[in-house]
Order: sequence, then C-alpha cells, then structure tokens
Amino acid sequence: MKSGLIITIALLLYTSSFVLVSVAKECTNTPTQLSSHTFRSELLQSKNETLKTELFSHYHLTPADDSAWSSLLPRKMLKEEADEFAWTMLYRKFKDSNSSGNFLKDVSLHDVRLDPDSFHWRAQQTNLEYLLMLDVDGLAWSFRKEAGLDAPGDYYGGWERPDSELRGHFVGHYLSATAYMWASTHNDTLKEKMSALVSALSECQQKSGTGYLSAFPSSFFDRFEAITPVWAPYYTIHKILAGLVDQYKLAGNSQALKMATGMADYFYGRVRNVIRKYSVERHWQSLNEETGGMNDVLYQLYSITGDSKYLLLAHLFDKPCFLGVLAIQADDISGFHANTHIPIVVGSQQRYEITGDLLHKEISMFFMDIFNASHSYATGGTSVSEFWQDPKRMATALQTENEESCTTYNMLKVSRNLFRWTKEVSYADYYERALTNGVLGIQRGTQPGLMIYMLPLGKGVSKAVTYHGWGTPYDSFWCCYGTGIESFSKLGDSIYFQEDGATPALYVTQYISSSLDWKSAGLSISQKVNPVVSWDPYMRVTFTLSSSKVGVAKESTLNLRIPVWTNSIGAKVSLNGRPLNVPTSGNFLSIKQKWKSGDQVTMELPMSIRTEAIKDDRPEYASLQAILYGPYLLAGHTSRDWSITTQAKPGKWITPIPETQNSYLVTLSQQSGNVSYVFSNSNQTITMRVSPEPGTQDAVAATFRLVTDNSKPRISGPEGLIGRLVMLEPFDFPGMIVKQATDSSLTVQASSPSDKGASSFRLVSGLDGKLGSVSLRLESKKGCFVYSDQTLKQGTKLRLECGSDATDEKFKEAASFSLKTGMHQYNPMSFVMSGTQRNFVLSPLFSLRDETYNVYFSVQT
Repeated sequence: MKSGLIITIALLLYTSSFVLVSVAKECTNTPTQLSSHTFRSELLQSKNETLKTELFSHYHLTPADDSAWSSLLPRKMLKEEADEFAWTMLYRKFKDSNSSGNFLKDVSLHDVRLDPDSFHWRAQQTNLEYLLMLDVDGLAWSFRKEAGLDAPGDYYGGWERPDSELRGHFVGHYLSATAYMWASTHNDTLKEKMSALVSALSECQQKSGTGYLSAFPSSFFDRFEAITPVWAPYYTIHKILAGLVDQYKLAGNSQALKMATGMADYFYGRVRNVIRKYSVERHWQSLNEETGGMNDVLYQLYSITGDSKYLLLAHLFDKPCFLGVLAIQADDISGFHANTHIPIVVGSQQRYEITGDLLHKEISMFFMDIFNASHSYATGGTSVSEFWQDPKRMATALQTENEESCTTYNMLKVSRNLFRWTKEVSYADYYERALTNGVLGIQRGTQPGLMIYMLPLGKGVSKAVTYHGWGTPYDSFWCCYGTGIESFSKLGDSIYFQEDGATPALYVTQYISSSLDWKSAGLSISQKVNPVVSWDPYMRVTFTLSSSKVGVAKESTLNLRIPVWTNSIGAKVSLNGRPLNVPTSGNFLSIKQKWKSGDQVTMELPMSIRTEAIKDDRPEYASLQAILYGPYLLAGHTSRDWSITTQAKPGKWITPIPETQNSYLVTLSQQSGNVSYVFSNSNQTITMRVSPEPGTQDAVAATFRLVTDNSKPRISGPEGLIGRLVMLEPFDFPGMIVKQATDSSLTVQASSPSDKGASSFRLVSGLDGKLGSVSLRLESKKGCFVYSDQTLKQGTKLRLECGSDATDEKFKEAASFSLKTGMHQYNPMSFVMSGTQRNFVLSPLFSLRDETYNVYFSVQT
C-alpha cells in the first residue's frame, strides 16, 4: 500500500452513538520538502521567489474527497448556520465521557529533588542558568507588537525573529519549562520572571479583546483555513496553550488558566465556523499543516474545566489520516514528518485517559511496538532529516541529520503514559534508554543555551558538524531548543510513580540520584546511585527511608525495576542487610512492609557489554551493531573507520580502561608570542597546531597517553614520569604509538617489538631550563630530541633533531614543551575496543561534544 494512505477508520474519530460508514481516503499530508522545519525556515528567508512559487504550488498534493468524510458528523448539523443549538448538541454527546482506567499517578515535581552530585542535577542547573538569562521583554516583544502595545527592549533572533512565521513558539515552551523548573527547584527569581511573562502576555490578550493571543496576526489562520501556505500557526498556538496550562497546573497561576480558556474559546469559534461554512472534511484537510499537540492540550483543558466544548475541539484535532493507519495496525508511517505526528499520538493517549476509548489505547501501544521494532536507533531516537524512513531500513539512514531532538522528547511522553497504564517494565526501560542516550547529550557540557537540533549517528560524525551544529543562546530558538529547555527542567518527573490506597505503593522506574517526599506513605526516600565506571561492572543503588510523619508507621510497598539490561541471576538486593529474592529481568521487585526511619535497601545490578543489531532486515547489514554497557550507548572516537573483526564475545575484545590511566594523559605545548601551539596527531603525522577548544576533536588529537613499564601505576600527575622511559599513544588511536619515520618526521603507526628503538623516549627536564617544561630524548640514539621549529606555525611537522649544539638557545626552546594534563580525558565509563584494523576508545554518547565518533560498527565474527 502506498505510504500515507489511510484504509478503514470507521471507529477512529468518535465513540459516541454516531453510526459511521467504513471509508477510504488518501491522507493529504503526503510529505514534501515543506514539511521540514529546517527547509521551511530557509525558504521563507530566501529571496528566490521562483522557488517559493513552485514549492507552494504543491502545498497540498492531493485534493480532498469531501464524500469520504460526509458521514462523520450529521450533515444537517454541520450545515445549519442559524441554529446555535445544533452545534451545542454536537458536543453534548461527549459530556459524560470518562475513563475507567486504573492508572499510576504522577509524583509531583514539587516532591522530587535531584542530587547535586549527579549528572542530571548538573544538566538541570545548566538549563536553569539559561532560563534565567532570557529576558521577559525580549520574549514578549513580538506579542506586544502584534497587540499594538509598546515593546521595550530588543527582540530575539532565529525562529523568534519578528519576520519568522513560527515566532512565539519558544515563548510557549519557556512557559512550560519555567513551570517545570520552578516545581523542581522553587527558585524565586525564576518564579518572578515567569509570572511577569504571563502578566505581559495577558495584557496582549486583553488588548485583542477576542481571546486571541499570539506573536503573529490572526490572518495566519485565514491562510490556514483557506489551505494556502503558512508555517504551522496551530503548532505555535499549542505551545502557548500548553505553557499556560503548565503554569496553572505546576505554579497555581489562575490568570494563566483564564488566558488558556480564552484562547481555546476563540479557536473553538474559528473551527466551528469552518465546519458550519464548509464541512468537517475541509477542517480535516487543513490539519495537513503541522498542528503540534492541539488535541493533547485541549483534552487537558477539558479535564481541568469539565467544559465539554474543549473535548469536542480536541476530537477535531485528532488527525484521522494518521491515527487511522495505526487503528488498523499498519506499519505505514514511512515518509511522515515524525515530530508532526508523535504529538498527535500523545493527544490520542489523553483521549483514552479521559474517555476510556480502548481504541486509542490500542493505537498508542501499536505505535510504540512498530516504533521500537522498525523505526528507532540504539539511542531510542528516531527520524532522518526529520522524517520516518521505511521500516527496518535504518542502516542506510545513518548520517548527520538523524534523531531530531523534538522526536525523542515526545517519545518519552508516549512511553511514560504507556507505563502508567500497564506497569510494564519495557516502557520504563525505553524511557531510560531515550533519556540517557537521546536527551542528556543535547546540551554542550555545562554551557547554558548551547544545544543541538539533530543527534548525528553516521560514521565518523560529530554533534558540531550537522546542518545546524550547536545553537546559540539568543539567535537559534529552534523547535528543539523549546523541547530541550522543557526536557532539562523536568528530569525528575519520571523517576517515581505512585498508587494511593490503604496500602500506598511506589514504583521506582529510573535510577537517578534524588530524594522524594512520599506524602501518601508519610515517608522520605533518598536514592543514591554510585557513579558508574567501566572497571566495576555494577550499578549500585542505595535507598534510605525515613518517616516524615509522627505516629504509627503505615504499611506501603516499594517496587524496584529490574531492568532488561541486567542479569537478574547476578543481581543482589538487600533490606537492612538481609538478602531478597530478585525476580527475572523485566519485572519489579516488590517490598511490602511498615517502614521505619533508617531502613535501607541496597541494589547491585550487573552491567555487561553487549551488542545490538541495527533495525534493518537486509542481510548485507546484519553485522551492523551498536555497543552498549548497561543502559549506556557507547560511541567510538574514530576517524571514520567502521569494521571490527573478532572471533570472541564482546567482553573479550572490549576491555575497561583503568581509572589510573587519566593521570598518564598529557598535552605538550609551546608558546610563540601570544599564540599557544600543541603537539597534535594530524592524519597520523605529528604536527604543531594552534591550541584548540576543549571538548573538540582537535582537543582529542592533542591528547596522548604516556605508556611506561613503571611498576607504580598510580601517579599524581604526568610530571611524576620525568626521568622515565615512555612511548606516546595518541588518545584517538589507542594501541598505536608515535615513532620516527624514515625522514626523521614523527608518525603514528601500530606498535611492534621491532619498533621499540624508534618509539621509546626518555622524558627529561626541558632543555630550556624553564619550570614545568620537558624534552623528549630518543633513547636509541644519543643527542636526538623531538624538535618543532624555531618559527612556529600551524601544521609545522615535528621531527627528530640529532647532534645539534646543546648550547644553541633556539634549539633548546624548539626541543622544550610545557607538560600539561591532557586536554581530553577518559570518561569513567571508557573502554578500549580491539579490532584487526585498529583500536577505538569507547565512551558514553552523552559525554561527547564535538569529537568525531561512530555509534554503529560493522562487527564481523
């Protein structure tokens, strides 16, 4: 069947008493270049009017078939323009809808605090710094201009420019992110800032007098309803609505809720008028422009207010030409713009929770099944250049433009909802995989406001060299900046879930150092996860409980996830030192008792190296594997090498790097005027280059390990090796060494016993006599030193200089280097992978910044 076709959707849209006829319709969202956010942004800024005219002439490729949907709603009701009662009757059919599901409850972000020693807390703190950097006047600038109000300050750039058709979308994300962050930290400065922004936007809405609130004119919706080119106005409205709802739910801002209902009332009137004037089919056709999660936020508004018109409006944003494909359980999502459609699934999940419509439960479960089986990478992410590819054809999708960050953010919502419904560990396992490998690495270290759009997964790629590269704090504001600031504001929201009742139960689904005020059980829980390292193959977790209430202890149950990645046979769990029976992986260990202060549960979860095949059923890609360590995806520092040949199990050819080896990592530098140059591996030739920025591939190339037979492996620093015999191993070419070439230059080659004379250097105090400087003297030839040049410049080749006059001051300077700690270091989870071509250093993907790396390897056995 052609991609994008919808078959039978008779039961999809409504679960009321309407009698629907099975119909077939071609989904009008046949993807074009215009579906891509990246392409749309570039096109709208282009001066190529001919190209614009050509592309927009194919805005919606297929005409609407009005008859296909004529039976969805009573025709007389839709066409009756004078009778307000007719429209009212339509949505009253949904008034008594409610869900009968017995779902796990969210634990409030107000009750969870991340441990300041954890990686997650550092990521949250970096995001908090960014949220505080942004200015209310800058965020509100276009809203005020649109409302005809004075707009002090300066506007922001990127997708928030005053000429961007998506302007205002990031402001909605900011409202959500600050609500999450305030709940997570109770930072008073942040609360003042987000409250001021809500007030500023309220003034804009009041000025309009209609309930309309946006940074762009309402004429954008005239274009939307006329099926003429406009860049996703409902997408932006969803973000603003969601931000206001989050401000109400998490920060108790009643003004924000009033603003949200005013907006929803306005758009309720617009959609009603389109359907009454034309038909519901015309409305469905307009939905083939991206509408974000309009159905999701409208279902939320209904659940808050009980006003059934929001329920009806939410139904009208359930996109039938996509949900219909999933309703009949067809893996036919290829070619769809991924982040346009995942939020629609999230909205469909809200529909199930509110109405109890089991079809929408089945839709999201099937979607998750095909996503995991056919459309996801080892990171847990999806998409290539923002779109879904053909099922089980992931190998040829690997490049720089993989895994749009927005898609991972939204898939976390899908999985957490499914877990709350089912308590199935597999959904919590997925959440862990996608959060750890697909979200945590989109920040650039601890630099606030620097994030990526795409997470590249191709061969020898880097986060820094995608189409977008790293963003900037004030001039990017891509869609992935919006979801990024939300993700890092709510890192505590899926660690714990709860069940109330006579015997409260807590489900611990993520192992993240944190504390919880478990109010329903009267307990405080501290979870401490020891830093994971390669040389200790266990995840070690300790829970310490204390009573937060005075009185008799209440019986409650602690449920601990036994992840699928661990070996439950080797797992150990104890309560106050008493061993407990551990269930098989993929289940919960339940501990039920009357807890008292000081009770302690300890866990040791074995982690092992494993490989995981890419989701591609073509035989020629059967060897393409990702390498994981527990929940962590490992990526190899590489220069585009791919193949590994081995006859052993992964644990035999992937070995941990000892903790002590970081003290042997060095960077050798020289100064020329105000410019610092470093000893660098450039295409396996040693040259001098301008000192690079830390965290980059060039910093990796400027890092070397001093290899020695020193019987004392632990040293305080590399200066402890002065006087010792050493070899130099490039960080990015483990197992290879620096040695003399035939022309006296220095090259990087595989190590062999016969080369020892050309690669063994005595590390001696610098010939220039300066404090902290060293020289490298070739051991096999007297008077031979590693020498740069008397006039340094980028690309100068290092060589061995022999027999020079030891009193020559220029020679002494050129043969002396500052010895510093390596610009790059091994991550505590680093491994060495040995292959027949060469070796690789493996590190967790989230720890890499600008280095080139491979996520998948062709593993030949």
